[in-house]
Amino acid sequence: MDLVICSVISIVISAAIAFPSGINYRKKKAEQELGTAEDEAKRIVGEALKTAESKKKEAIIEAKDEIFKLKTETDRELKERRNEVTRLERRVQHKEETIDKKMDSLDKKEELINSKLKTAEQKLNEAEVVKHSQFEMLEKISGFTMDQAKEYLLDSLDGELTREKALRITAMETRLKEEADQKARNIISLAIQRCAVEQVVETTVSVVPLPSDEMKGRIIGREGRNIRALETLTGVDLIIDDTPEAITLSSHDPVRREVARIALERLINDGRIHPARIEEMVEKAQREVESKIKFDGERIVLETGVGNVHPELVKLLGRMRYRSSYGQNVLQHSAEVAYISGMLASEIGADITLAKRAGLFHDIGKSMTHEIEGSHVDIGVEIAKKFKESPDVIHAIESHHNDVEPRTVIACIVQAADAISAARPGARRENLENYVKRLEKLEEIANSFDGVEKCYAVQAGREIRVMLKPEVVNDDQMVIVAREIKNRIENELDYPGQIKIHVVRETRAIEYAK
Repeated sequence: MDLVICSVISIVISAAIAFPSGINYRKKKAEQELGTAEDEAKRIVGEALKTAESKKKEAIIEAKDEIFKLKTETDRELKERRNEVTRLERRVQHKEETIDKKMDSLDKKEELINSKLKTAEQKLNEAEVVKHSQFEMLEKISGFTMDQAKEYLLDSLDGELTREKALRITAMETRLKEEADQKARNIISLAIQRCAVEQVVETTVSVVPLPSDEMKGRIIGREGRNIRALETLTGVDLIIDDTPEAITLSSHDPVRREVARIALERLINDGRIHPARIEEMVEKAQREVESKIKFDGERIVLETGVGNVHPELVKLLGRMRYRSSYGQNVLQHSAEVAYISGMLASEIGADITLAKRAGLFHDIGKSMTHEIEGSHVDIGVEIAKKFKESPDVIHAIESHHNDVEPRTVIACIVQAADAISAARPGARRENLENYVKRLEKLEEIANSFDGVEKCYAVQAGREIRVMLKPEVVNDDQMVIVAREIKNRIENELDYPGQIKIHVVRETRAIEYAK
């Protein structure tokens, strides 16, 4: 509106300045125009005022609407906030009330617990008094003090534990024996029953029969030259005594003794006995024995089915025919171990040929034990290495007496087969002194245990019978005593096969009717 007014004034002023000469005319005209302009200006101003007023009203209405909306939104948010605050206040108040209730409950429980503790302490004190009085009464009734009663209870508990231990040991041994028997019965029994090898008993002397006692003088010769020549050439002692029609040959070396026996028998059959003839017969006998040694080695290799054997090993095998261990011929023992090893290997699926080879050569060192220092195990290992035997065979040789721990299946098979062959009844024999010492040691071990009344070694040391004192050892402890005796025997004695420990406890009651 101000702009319109200014425009009108500008027009008026311009008209007054532009036309000074026709002032009047123009004045009139100007007045007319001015009136028209004023009217127009008024009209415009009026319209502008109306428009402005209308816009003002609209703006005011819009502002009021906006203010109303903002107020409404604000009131709503405020109301929600108030409701939330109210809800939180109620929740806090509820929790406070709950906590107060719990605190009251806890206080009551604490008071109740304190009361119960006091009651319990009182009852405990009363129980202690009653217990003390009962102990005194029990001591008077039983005649035992508290320490004596404890000792009695401990003894009873020890007896119960002993019984339980004995029952468990018996049950475990029974189960293990059943399992072991089930798995091993077929293998071991089959291996033993299929092997029947003649055992040749060798001694340190050989007896040569004579056709007559007159032959003794001819064998001795003039001034003993014949007997000296024979002993010098063979290394064997000839014992000519009062034994009718017999001469004894004595030597620790069976090969020399065999050479001397053959030579002497041929000299007796020939009848010509003098040093030159003796030398000739001894040489022939040596060749014959060497031929026998080779033949025996080849025979055993062929019988056992072990092929590709070095010729020197064949000779060493043959020499074992003239070696013995506890009265058992070493060559026959080695062949038997080879057979049993092959059978065991076939039963468990191992290499049969390798098992037989290892079993045949396991005692090869015994063929050289008279000539070389060292145990037959060490000598056998050196021989096997010298002739390029396989590592499994070498390991079986060195471990068959547990000099080293067996690490292969073949070594375990050979060890078991060796034990089976040596432990068969009648396979070996010991000298009387060792036999007696072993029996004495058996009885000494058994007698060293408390409660043993007496014991007897029977069945040539294969069984020991132990008599117990029934008042010292009860039935449950008897099982433990038998087991401890077994452990001592296993740890302290060397023996072939197995020893049965037979423990007997007997209680007798005797009365006389009059």
